[in-house]
Amino acid sequence: MRPRAEKIRHRVISQVLELGIVVHSVIIGVSLGTSESAKTIKPLVGALSFHQFFEGVGLGGCIVQANFRGRATVIMAIFFSLTAPFGIALGIAISSSYNANSSTALIIEGVFDAASAGILIYMSLVDLLAADFTNPRMQSNMKLQLGAHLALLSGSASMSLLAIWA
Repeated sequence: MRPRAEKIRHRVISQVLELGIVVHSVIIGVSLGTSESAKTIKPLVGALSFHQFFEGVGLGGCIVQANFRGRATVIMAIFFSLTAPFGIALGIAISSSYNANSSTALIIEGVFDAASAGILIYMSLVDLLAADFTNPRMQSNMKLQLGAHLALLSGSASMSLLAIWA
């Protein structure tokens, strides 16, 4: 692929990833903001902290590869930084106006959680992992492929273990 086309591809991937993460962060923030029990809030804060950290690392890597200018990088960082707190504030604001145990609220929460999980899975597989695993350097080095696959599996296992407490 030509260098200019590669640069445009990285920029589009970064912007799509940013959009997906922004939507995902708002939905996760709303889930945390509407939680009323300390038993659910504490694990959610822990999971959200790890989650946001690793999303930020992935997004930051994409932004660096895309070679955005300073202004665009700052804007993307601000959006990423503010979306989860915005979602939490939104969740707190709406939590007093509905019955959290009603069937409608549970269905909406389930749909939001499913959409949020789907967005994250799509972004991680299509925008992040596919680009790394199809890289010619990765394709030509068996040790690198093995290490990447083991890291992917151990990361997935670690996140699954964290999900037990979330």
